[in-house]
Amino acid sequence: MAANVLYRWTRDLHLYLGLFLSPFVLMFAVSTMLLNHGWKPNAVTVRRGVFKNLVVPADFERLQGADRIRAARQILVQLGVSGEIDFIRVLPKENRILIPVIKPGEEATVTLNLQTRDATVDVDEKGFGEALVYLHKWPGPHNVNVRGNWGYMRPWRWLADATVYLILFVSASGVYLWLFLPAERRLGIGLTAAGCLSCVGMVYALVHG
Repeated sequence: MAANVLYRWTRDLHLYLGLFLSPFVLMFAVSTMLLNHGWKPNAVTVRRGVFKNLVVPADFERLQGADRIRAARQILVQLGVSGEIDFIRVLPKENRILIPVIKPGEEATVTLNLQTRDATVDVDEKGFGEALVYLHKWPGPHNVNVRGNWGYMRPWRWLADATVYLILFVSASGVYLWLFLPAERRLGIGLTAAGCLSCVGMVYALVHG
C-alpha cells in the first residue's frame, strides 16, 4: 500500500514538475546551441546621452566592493539607467570610470569623467538571442562579489538553482518509475549503459587526449 502511494506521488510530481521545468530546459537548450556555435549578436546603438553636473559620491574611485556598487547606483539613478552592474573600471590616468550596466538583451556603457562630473551613456540593443545567452551564463563565476547587485537578477539566481535541483529530481524519479515497467527494463538498461559508456568515454578522451 505504501509503495503504491509513493509511486502515485512520484508519478504526479514527475509529470507536473517536468511540465513546469520545460520552458527553462528549452531556454537553456537554445542558449547552449547559440554558445556552442559561437553565435554573436549584431549590437545596435539605439541611443546616446550626455549628462552634466552630476553629484558624484566622495572618493568614489577609492571605494571597494559593496560600497563602490552603492555609490555607482547613486550615479545611475541620476542618469536614468537601471540594470546589473557588470564591473566598475577606474582609469586614474584618464580620470574616468567605466560602468557597463546590463539587462538581458541590452547593455548601457556609462563613462564618467571625475574631473568635470559629466557622463556619457551609450545603450546597445543586442536582441533576444543575446538575452538568452546572458541568462544562461548568469550567475557565473566571474566577479562573484559583484553579482546580484540588480534586484531583478536575484530571483533568476534562485530559479537557475531550482532548475538544476528539479532536473535532478525528475531524472531520479524517471528511473524510479521506469523500474515499475518490466516490459521496458531491458531496453532501458541498454540505453542507460550506452549513455554512461558514451559519457565516460568522451570525458576520458578529453582529459587524457
